[in-house]
Parts: sequence; structure tokens; C-alpha cells
Amino acid sequence: MIKPYSRRVYYYETDKMGIMHHSNYIRIFEECRVDFLQQAGFPFSEMEARGLLMPVLSVECSYKHPLRFEDLFSVDLTITKFNGVSLYVSYVITKTDTGEICATGSSSHCFTDGELKPVRTKKEHPDIFKVFDDYMKSKA
Repeated sequence: MIKPYSRRVYYYETDKMGIMHHSNYIRIFEECRVDFLQQAGFPFSEMEARGLLMPVLSVECSYKHPLRFEDLFSVDLTITKFNGVSLYVSYVITKTDTGEICATGSSSHCFTDGELKPVRTKKEHPDIFKVFDDYMKSKA
């Protein structure tokens, strides 16, 4: 079972208004994906060492309630679609002490080699395919 990603807002992530700068939510999405892979037993660094990349094709974020310095938050990641070549992820960032939803978002990715050519993980990296396929089966 994958646990939500959580941490506190760092001072450098805030802006003059004292809230987390909007660009940092996108970084948190990335942190969350890296954490997901770590928890799933296949660290991102191992994927890259094998020559497999997972570039972002699109990303969006809707801001609901601001996070501030030292706020503790968690991120629920859900893989919404996976076909072995592409991956779609949704995120919900929640302030831990109040349960308020602070942001929602999504990203899409594809698997490529080092030259950014698409890779069919089921054929070329079946163990990596299994990580995502098992997750999708557990959610069905």
C-alpha cells in the first residue's frame, strides 16, 4: 500500500505574501512521483540508471487554499491511466491539521529512452511495467 507523501512547507518556498509560491506545487507533484516509485520498490534513480526516462508531457494545478511556512501537508497520488507507454497521474494536496484541500492537479508522462524515443515498458522493462500495472489492478 502506497502512503501519501507528506512534509512541511519550507521557508524558501514562500513568497512575499507568506504563502507557498505557485510554482512549488508543481515541484511537489514531482517529489510525490519520486516518493511513489521509492515506496513501490523501484526508485527513480534505478529507472534512470537503466536508461528509462519519464518526461512530463503536461501538468496542471488548481489552487484552492494557500499553504504557509511550516504548514504540514500531504499529497494523495492516484494513477488514473497507464498503458505501458504513457502514464496519467492526479494529485490532491491537503493541509494536515485542517483537512483543507489546498491544490489539485494532474500530469501526464511517457516512458522514453535516453534519446527521447518512446519505450514500451511491458516489452522492454517488464519489472517496471509490473510496478504500475500492479498499482492499477489494486485500484480496480
